Amino acid sequence: MTHSREAVVLLSGGLDSATVLALAKRDGFAVHALSFNYGQRHCFELSRARELATAAGVLSHAVVDINLAQFGGSALTADIQVPKHETAEEIGDEIPVTYVPARNTVFLSLALALAESRSVLDIFIGVNALDYSGYPDCRPEFIQAFEDMANLATRIGVEQSQPIKIHTPLIHLTKAEIIAQGLALGVDYSKTISCYDPGEEGKPCRHCDACLLRIRGFEQNGLQDPSL
Repeated sequence: MTHSREAVVLLSGGLDSATVLALAKRDGFAVHALSFNYGQRHCFELSRARELATAAGVLSHAVVDINLAQFGGSALTADIQVPKHETAEEIGDEIPVTYVPARNTVFLSLALALAESRSVLDIFIGVNALDYSGYPDCRPEFIQAFEDMANLATRIGVEQSQPIKIHTPLIHLTKAEIIAQGLALGVDYSKTISCYDPGEEGKPCRHCDACLLRIRGFEQNGLQDPSL
């Protein structure tokens, strides 16, 4: 297949980013995958990201070390208990303690640096504003603001006739709709992990927000989550 463009895809090893990777490839992009070892509670997701990147035949896959754990402030980067529930309906509307301060701002900034260094104008990220845990950096307003900034703050944004584009193909989809799209594209969700607090072998806890939303999404497709 001849690729007319290249793209940077943020790849966490989770369900959403695996779907975004498949969507970028469907749309004809050759992919530079980018993952982060940011001091998160577990690194199972990084091994999954490597598997996904290899299976997808990406042009490159960078894993960047940034220690957000030195700042703390989140159950994902500090010694703070991850909230657990019995059902997805129990998840509240407030911003949860699993929110990592400025994480997507940091991630997108580094994705922008990678993109500019390779003269790439397209960046994909799997943020979602429907079935999500209330993170402020998953909202369309944030993505638009970052895209505006990217086109003001970079040489490539200033000099190129085409603007830098932040692609968010999942932002208005439910988890069930995301899964349906991924299955249609052949995404192997057994190779992904979404859990905030997995066991020693990487088995999902089934009760954190990420697990509950994921399980419900598969159930709404008439399926069992293949990671269980």
